[in-house]
Amino acid sequence: MHPKDDNNAPENAKPRDQASEAETAREEPAEGENNDAGVSEADVLVRLAEENEELKERALRLAAEMDNLRKRTQRDVAEARSFGIANFARDMLTVSDNLQRALEAVPAEAREKAEPGLKALVEGVEMTERAMLSALERHGVKRIEPNGEKFDPHFHQAMFEVQNPEVPANTVVQVVQTGYVIGERVLRPAMVGVAKGGPKGSETTADAKEASEAGTGPQDSAS
Repeated sequence: MHPKDDNNAPENAKPRDQASEAETAREEPAEGENNDAGVSEADVLVRLAEENEELKERALRLAAEMDNLRKRTQRDVAEARSFGIANFARDMLTVSDNLQRALEAVPAEAREKAEPGLKALVEGVEMTERAMLSALERHGVKRIEPNGEKFDPHFHQAMFEVQNPEVPANTVVQVVQTGYVIGERVLRPAMVGVAKGGPKGSETTADAKEASEAGTGPQDSAS
């Protein structure tokens, strides 16, 4: 190897090192500058923030849906407890009606003159009816007392009309069969007779006329 070649070696190495450093500088972008894909660090932060907000919204919606489901489930359970015995209570009301008819079949005079055995039987039937109604009331079944009230097609079923000018028209004047409710639901509407021919121009009469025009008047309910 010639000495001339050895002297030139360091000079040739220096330009190569400078070229390597320049290439490395081109490959590593400065902070805040775009990378090879054209996405800056600021863009990445913005995208992450948007994804975070989207996840938070999803979590809030899910929490709201779960809360609504919990409330709906509680309401359904409460209604099931309140109205689950509706059919059974309705059947028991039929038994109570039969007991009442049995009592009404014995005139008051016959009770007074009846033998001790018959009196005891009547008293036993009366006690049975009271106990049954008391048990139903403990489970939310309540009696409808419409006598003297304005006719309400949601709770009453009109069976006939009675000419009575002394009371406002569409007033319940006679109860044929007692009605019952369980909670806020009608278990059985009260069968009633309503008055007609009462005072004209009163608010009650106007309401009755409006109900009749809407198809919810006494005659419509009776049918």
